[in-house]
Amino acid sequence: MEPILHLSIPVRDLAESIDFYVGALGCRLGRVRDHFVDVWFFGMQVTLHERPDEVAAASPRTVRHFGVTLGAGEMDALMTRVESHGAVFASGVVTDYAGTAQEQTKAKVFDPSGNVIELKTYVDPSAALGSG
Repeated sequence: MEPILHLSIPVRDLAESIDFYVGALGCRLGRVRDHFVDVWFFGMQVTLHERPDEVAAASPRTVRHFGVTLGAGEMDALMTRVESHGAVFASGVVTDYAGTAQEQTKAKVFDPSGNVIELKTYVDPSAALGSG
């Protein structure tokens, strides 16, 4: 069996979280239970636990986040979907290291509970991640 990454996070409300993760991010819905659901976040199982008392307010400058790196076309399509869904951005689209092999374009969005998700694309992933 291939390893499956797993992340569990608290959310304020399951219905609004499902709408965001499935509707805005395009995740596939997995298990649905009374107080938690799984979504498939680009190959990672993310369990959303309805625990409003555990939701921590995040600021746009927080280091706490998770995310996905996509190809440029996939990133563009995802950004269009996220923007049309009315997502709140923690930081808008920026490009770092423009014109170099390390060039990356990224944005951070808040889910409805304030969890921060980074969306990113690299011009040359092996150069940017030091794996080349």
